[in-house]
Amino acid sequence: MSTIEKPMKIKVKTTIHQQGGSETMELTVLGRYFEKDGAAFLKYEEALEEGTVRTIVKVTPEEALILRGGAVKMRLPFKLHKKRNGSYEMPFGTFETMTMTKRLEYSKGLIDILYDFTMQGSPAGTYHLEITFQEDEI
Repeated sequence: MSTIEKPMKIKVKTTIHQQGGSETMELTVLGRYFEKDGAAFLKYEEALEEGTVRTIVKVTPEEALILRGGAVKMRLPFKLHKKRNGSYEMPFGTFETMTMTKRLEYSKGLIDILYDFTMQGSPAGTYHLEITFQEDEI
């Protein structure tokens, strides 16, 4: 069975809450959406100073996974109310990461994840990731 990929306009909003306050980053990109084996997938690329980063977001009602490849390599798994180990690879080394997911909501057009993020055993803040997507009318 072939998987139909649909072009999407994707908006990624990340809010990082730390002791010193909060910081919000937003990214709007064109990407693709498809469903396979009961999971939804978003694929998009972003251009950074270091080069192109390819991102795949996989989400089911219970779990999510963000995979990034290219200039930045990252694996961030999420499971509601569970700790999950991941990794963040940079030119100077690989960091161990851990997510503790407090909220994981997925509906048509929205992925909403709230999680505590730890890097190399040190708390890096509470992250709120909101990904909204809609079919791109081209």
